[in-house]
Amino acid sequence: MCFTKFGTITNFFWGTATSSYQIEGGVSEGGRGWSVWDAFCRIPGRVRDMSNGDIACDSYHRFPEDVAMMKQLGVNAYRFSIAWPRIQSTGRGEANPDGIAYYNRLIDLLLENGITPFITLYHWDLPLDLEMAHDGWLNPQITDDFAAYAELCFKAFGDRVKHWITLNEPWCVSVLGYGSGGFPPGRTGDTEPYIVAHHLLLAHGKAVRRFREGGYGGSIGISNNCDWREPLTDSPEDRAAAQRAVEFFYGWFTDPVVFGDYPAVMRERVGARLPQFTAEERALVKGSADFLGLNHYSTLYASETPPENGNDIGANGNGGMSDDQQVCLSVSPDWEQTDMQWNIVPWGFRKLLNWIADRYKGYPVYVTENGCACPEPDAMSAQHDDQRCRFLKGYTDAMLAARKEDGIDVRGYFCWCLMDNFEWTHGYHKRLGLIRVTPGNLERIPKASFYVYREIIQANR
Repeated sequence: MCFTKFGTITNFFWGTATSSYQIEGGVSEGGRGWSVWDAFCRIPGRVRDMSNGDIACDSYHRFPEDVAMMKQLGVNAYRFSIAWPRIQSTGRGEANPDGIAYYNRLIDLLLENGITPFITLYHWDLPLDLEMAHDGWLNPQITDDFAAYAELCFKAFGDRVKHWITLNEPWCVSVLGYGSGGFPPGRTGDTEPYIVAHHLLLAHGKAVRRFREGGYGGSIGISNNCDWREPLTDSPEDRAAAQRAVEFFYGWFTDPVVFGDYPAVMRERVGARLPQFTAEERALVKGSADFLGLNHYSTLYASETPPENGNDIGANGNGGMSDDQQVCLSVSPDWEQTDMQWNIVPWGFRKLLNWIADRYKGYPVYVTENGCACPEPDAMSAQHDDQRCRFLKGYTDAMLAARKEDGIDVRGYFCWCLMDNFEWTHGYHKRLGLIRVTPGNLERIPKASFYVYREIIQANR
């Protein structure tokens, strides 16, 4: 990697991203077992319209068409996830040869087209048997289960895949799955999220240890999500609130893999509910990332007390256990919002990249997700997704400024996402794709943003 503060970065990865359950379909084909999402989607009231990923974008069958569209887009990297239950139907045991064969075909086709594969090992589709029979992420045994699964993938694909991500957004698994209950397994509480987070970090550490000891070559990291928290005022109290909010968000899952422990402010506020790392566990997780992934979508103001302007959204923004961090969050009426009601604030993205570089000195960063949901009720509106076009220009400009002007070691940008897909509890009602795909009509139709992103890539190749 040739990095200079001003000028060109060679070998920069311009890519796009997807996840297995959101696009693959084929949930009962090729020896795949059920995941927790297959079951969760069938519980009334959990997912809009009781939609599911049974077919999704049918990429299980149509991946050659998808790779051809990536080639047309001009990306040189593709971040996708492996479905754990496609490799091990129950989450344990020998590798499923049909699952291995599917991903081999995808990887080989990507490489034939000059597209570098970035593999995410876990993007939330836990094998259902591990949840139902073994208590899922609440059981410490799952850390060894995950490491064994990861090693099966390293052995099968490591001769060609040199960029690995262990976990995608473990915050979502912990907080949404065990705090608010909006994601599988739908549990609520203020203690289990910290236990689950601890097990996720240990699973990450054990997988990385097997990767390094196995000599597979390449790099391995973790993708953590975080929105920026800007102090509402310049008061010491608001600055502290904003810092605390980001530490409860990105620091929760990044401090341990860099420093070997949780942020001090979390130790202070969470107390005995926050697990302690043993000396052996600390050695396992500390330094267990070659790079840091960042999934970023939005910005909010943070303050110690509710703002006077009436734009307070309370302490329930997506950034950690709100009762523990006690931060008031608010929006500016001037901010444009996406169809997810996420604020479009490119300067917040740049500030977050600087915060990460300052806190975790020496670690390169990949922007592993960044994207925009637009209201697209019909094909015509999708063809003129002007908001997404503006979003892409604004956010890539902010990243390029952080890289070139601030000297931040950003080595890749992955737009979320390649195509409209199953958007978790929203079903198919939220569209973030560069390519339109409608359930029942799986034709791939590039949007205006597809061509704008292609132009951005060409201009910054």
